[in-house]
Amino acid sequence: MERTMIKNLSEKIGQEVKIKSWIDVARNQGKVAFFDFRDNSGKVQGVVFGKPEIEETAKKIRSEWVVEILAIVNQRPEKAVKEEVLNGNIELEIKDIKILSEAEIPFDLNEELNLDVFLDNQPYSLRSEKPKSVFKIQAEIVKSFRKTLNSLDFTEFQAPKIVGGDAEGGAEVYKIDYFGSEAGLATSPQLYKQIMVGIFERSFCVGNVFRAEKHSTSRHLNEYTSMDFEMGFIEDHNDVMNVFTKVMQGIKNDLEENCKEELKILETEKLEIPDKIPTYTLLEAQEILEKELNQENVIGEPDLEPEHEKLLSSYVKEKFNSDLLYVTHYPVSKRPFYAMEDSENRGFTKSFDAIFKGVEIVSGGQRRHNYENLLEGLKTKNLKPEDFEFYLQAFKTGLPPHGGIGFGLERVTQKIVGLDNVKKATLFPREINRIDRLINK
Repeated sequence: MERTMIKNLSEKIGQEVKIKSWIDVARNQGKVAFFDFRDNSGKVQGVVFGKPEIEETAKKIRSEWVVEILAIVNQRPEKAVKEEVLNGNIELEIKDIKILSEAEIPFDLNEELNLDVFLDNQPYSLRSEKPKSVFKIQAEIVKSFRKTLNSLDFTEFQAPKIVGGDAEGGAEVYKIDYFGSEAGLATSPQLYKQIMVGIFERSFCVGNVFRAEKHSTSRHLNEYTSMDFEMGFIEDHNDVMNVFTKVMQGIKNDLEENCKEELKILETEKLEIPDKIPTYTLLEAQEILEKELNQENVIGEPDLEPEHEKLLSSYVKEKFNSDLLYVTHYPVSKRPFYAMEDSENRGFTKSFDAIFKGVEIVSGGQRRHNYENLLEGLKTKNLKPEDFEFYLQAFKTGLPPHGGIGFGLERVTQKIVGLDNVKKATLFPREINRIDRLINK
């Protein structure tokens, strides 16, 4: 007999079926044993009664044991039907139980855990309903990112993770020995996606990047998933912002359509991503902070502090009912060598950050596309053109005006589902104190 997935059991009323699952809950009441079974498609309740040949097996079974069940699918009495619950109208009458794997569980999955206990036990703790919902939502975010960009004629490519140098000439790099030469783990796919503009015009990639920075905060990781796109023949950074707005609207719509149950379990707030996103230059944002939000000594600073991002988010949420805002025109001194300087606003770049629910989730903008101009950008950062010869080939052979973004998957997941720490939105997080388990206990 072929296996039936739990979500399809309602189609088999009156029939004998085989399911393979975990035991979600086991309740033994003497001559009667109740079980909640789960597989990747859902849950269902089953009962053992009047079957002495399997009673002893049923008595042994505990939560998280893995079993194979033969059962009859029975309609529940009308009074016992649980509306709006998967399989709330049926119950399994268990005919046979085969134990596939036993389990020793360290704690009840319904317990409230501190973060370190949760992370130390992730192979088990991730099975609980809430974290599982977080990562189902995260999977949908990646799927939606791809879906939107594919619909806009972007082509996906795979960026290398072992690189000859740092992409931006700034962030700390994990150095590795590469057959006797020094290489590093990629901090960004930036240089490669710019190269790909010369090939596909519009390209994107999804993959892990690495930052060897010694921080231990609720918003930073040493390895995270970066979702990036780059597009050619733009007028300026506004074209890039318009595409990112479509990406965020796509994520909102796809989550609401495909993750209803998960959003309900996590009690998430409805996302608000209007067609017109509030947009300010850095100076304008700083003026709002000082004049309307009572912040001092903000104007003239090269960047926003985390607290400023939160205040601005609250401001635009109240004023425009938007969870997203853009801040543009960061100083040349604060942006990488490839950021395009605004010819009408010298000293500032055609770059932007996207701030979502109080935290920056994207950096992007227009890039330098002229070869000589790019060499000037390298020199302003005291970088040697000879170290970037491979990358510079793309510009020597002609690139159009272009721009793009880098988008942090874990951060946007954290903010969508309302978590207080980005590690809770990260499968197997790497940070200064942890590689799976804590480094120093």
